[in-house]
Amino acid sequence: MFMKDVIFKGCGTALVTPFTNDGVNFEALRKLIEFQILEGVDSLIICGTTGESSTMSTEEKKAVIDFAVKIVNHRVPVIAGTGGNNTKDVIALSKYAQDAGVDALLLVTPYYNKTTQVGLINHYEAIAEHIKIPIILYSVQSRTGLNIEPETCLELSKIPNIVAIKEASRKHFTSCKNS
Repeated sequence: MFMKDVIFKGCGTALVTPFTNDGVNFEALRKLIEFQILEGVDSLIICGTTGESSTMSTEEKKAVIDFAVKIVNHRVPVIAGTGGNNTKDVIALSKYAQDAGVDALLLVTPYYNKTTQVGLINHYEAIAEHIKIPIILYSVQSRTGLNIEPETCLELSKIPNIVAIKEASRKHFTSCKNS
């Protein structure tokens, strides 16, 4: 069995993305970020499913990523949700987030496509090839219709920059052991 270094620990808050009728409410987002840091959060997750990522445009996601990285200013790690169901688009947004200065990516399993487990491996491998920062997989079957199965998790754990999984499916398993 092998272990990867622990790079994130403690409480990571998944932030909502506040909006007005005109778009992202950056002043409200700034207040949320400052409040979380003041209260001792260990990391912030932006543009995840809690942050309305599935309804945000690419331009809005980029603006939120840029804003959060600037406001946080290295006080805590910033993890950006850049997952989606189009591998090419996920790679492009992930590269953008990496270049903007986020500390890691949170990648939800592709939704709607009904991919196979082999398709999941291909999707995540393609993304990881283009990214240098840590990747956290996000398995949320209730939202995507697909679970990352233990065998798939084991295979993906062999990719150096895939470092963790956020497991939110109804199917629970005990571990992703490498024998």
